[in-house]
Amino acid sequence: MATNGPNLECRMYEAQYPEVDMAVMIQVKDIADMGAYVSLLEYNNIEGMILFSELSRRRIRSVGSLIKVGRIEPVMVLRVDRDKGYIDLSKRRVSEEEIQACEERYNKSKLVHSIMRHVAETMQIDLEDLYVHVGWPLYKKYGHAFEAFKLIVTDPDSVLNSLTREVKESGPDGQEVTKVVPAMSEEVRDALIKNIRRRMTPQPLKIRADIEMKCFQLDGVLHIKEAMRKAEAAGNDNCPVKIKLVAPPLYVLTTQTLDKEQGISILKNAIKACTEEIDRHKGKLLVKEAPRAVSERDDKLLAEHMAKLRSENGEVDGDVGSEEEEDTGMGEIDLDRSSIGITEVSPGSPGFTWTEQP
Repeated sequence: MATNGPNLECRMYEAQYPEVDMAVMIQVKDIADMGAYVSLLEYNNIEGMILFSELSRRRIRSVGSLIKVGRIEPVMVLRVDRDKGYIDLSKRRVSEEEIQACEERYNKSKLVHSIMRHVAETMQIDLEDLYVHVGWPLYKKYGHAFEAFKLIVTDPDSVLNSLTREVKESGPDGQEVTKVVPAMSEEVRDALIKNIRRRMTPQPLKIRADIEMKCFQLDGVLHIKEAMRKAEAAGNDNCPVKIKLVAPPLYVLTTQTLDKEQGISILKNAIKACTEEIDRHKGKLLVKEAPRAVSERDDKLLAEHMAKLRSENGEVDGDVGSEEEEDTGMGEIDLDRSSIGITEVSPGSPGFTWTEQP
């Protein structure tokens, strides 16, 4: 059934077929007697074949353990018959380095393709025409259109102003003349920039470090608080540092930044400032986990851990009817000096003891 809408099917790269010895991303479509039929995802799903002899260097005991319908993975191009459209592929000849490079390239290309296709669909224009005048020239100039799209996020004019196309028009004398015009209309250009910014604007990374901090001197809590202030003062507007108590003596330092290396460096400086301050008061700081980038899952686990600790601290068993516990207001909480961080020396005692205040 024919449609009057724009063509939204197109390969990702200007070359119609991949080169021999190139790693490409495929999806397995069917398994036959001689091998597996696959689609080349970067080349508009043209068909290729992997013979069973090209699945593994080892003896094949089970084809199903090596290849399955629907699986997406990199393979090596062995032969390309452009006249007949046959493409022979190999799974066993692709190296780990080639797999990694192919996956990285494909993930970038897939994002570029998704943005291009969305613009073509919403603006009702032909996808291949958009690639011819925008996508493939950017691949050629920047090595990959993904790198150009990253620049468009902050400075679209520097990338898009150089893109042009030639159109033929009739001159005043009736002669056909060639005129150079922008590669896109203003509407398409605005839609492209909007989609690129929505999909590719960098998200801040969260950098975190875990430390233990103790101070057994008088006013130990005050000294710890001052050390925390020194740590937070090591941050700046781009990388503000925050330090939170998880459960004595464990503290967590965090910052958010677009630059991972800068964030790690800022937290290292914060730990250094915190260490110098607590050392002045004969306290001790121990780095449990060095600064590193963390995921949302890590944040969720930390929040759950803190909530559990708060819940445990709020639960006091056996305090009903106990006058002694009501007087002290301590319940069954074990006041360990390493966890509280404050000690008091009783006269004549050889060590640290707790003394009840009148």
